Amino acid sequence: MNLAGLSFRDIEYLVAVADHLHFGKAATACAVSQPTLSAQVRKLEDYLGIQVFERASRSVMVTDRGAEVLAQCRAVLAEGRRLLEMAQSRTEPLGGQFRLGVISTLAPYVAPIILTPLRERFPKLRLHLVDGTAGGLVRALEAGELDAMLASSPVRGIELSELPVFHESFVLAVPRDHRLAVIERVTLEDVPPGELILLSDGHCLREQTVALFPAGARAAGGGGAMQATSLETLRQMIGAGIGLSFLPQLAVQVGTLLDDMVAYRLIRAPTLPGRDISLFHRPSFGRIREVRLLRDVIRDALAGLGTIRVHGHPGTRSLGAG
Repeated sequence: MNLAGLSFRDIEYLVAVADHLHFGKAATACAVSQPTLSAQVRKLEDYLGIQVFERASRSVMVTDRGAEVLAQCRAVLAEGRRLLEMAQSRTEPLGGQFRLGVISTLAPYVAPIILTPLRERFPKLRLHLVDGTAGGLVRALEAGELDAMLASSPVRGIELSELPVFHESFVLAVPRDHRLAVIERVTLEDVPPGELILLSDGHCLREQTVALFPAGARAAGGGGAMQATSLETLRQMIGAGIGLSFLPQLAVQVGTLLDDMVAYRLIRAPTLPGRDISLFHRPSFGRIREVRLLRDVIRDALAGLGTIRVHGHPGTRSLGAG
């Protein structure tokens, strides 16, 4: 069999159909028409002599032989991307496309702080920002769809290299007319679990918030009966007097539109609740030097705020509450 009959693009089509189990959605993801994608997938199946997909009127399934083919296709694409990464790392650092995943409870707040310094230092950088839950970003990073990921540590699931970036404290957010709004510094014991609003499943901030309370108190809170799908929706629910919650420090500092409706209170505790944010990449990634450069720019930008404890920088002052 002649390898000239195979192309990376055709392999990408196969993997896209496997990911979406839908030819129309796969075509959209690949920016081609559905007939074009379907024809190329059928052509590749004929060329290999293997039926990769079982097609029905309303469903697409991967055959047993197809699963073996797709596993090899993913490996081929990963090695192809690594070849490009190695070649790009020899040229100007951060001089081309870089795909950075950022957890959704961080992306809207860190992006305004880091984008200008990145553009000034690396004018040829084409940064592609992708936000999502940690689990989804980990899968994308593992599949080679992302180059690095900025997320809360630790990350579970696969082996990744980690570069610590910064630590941010959690700040209690309550309605302005709440009894805790007049207390300068509250304790965790002051916080009623039954009034907590949690992010929906999949957000690491949800797990970190629940972990602040003993098991009995978590049960008393009803397992998070009140939920929000995003941090800004959660903040709006607090402003409407529905409940209270914990927000990361950057979200408090950057998101100020509801300050007349939401009061922020620091927690009085021997160890302030918070989260550590790190840059993660695959150990085999061919542009590790560029990830480190990206980490340095992010650290410098956050250190300039004077309110975030940046790893590798002197300690900074605490965030004021009001």
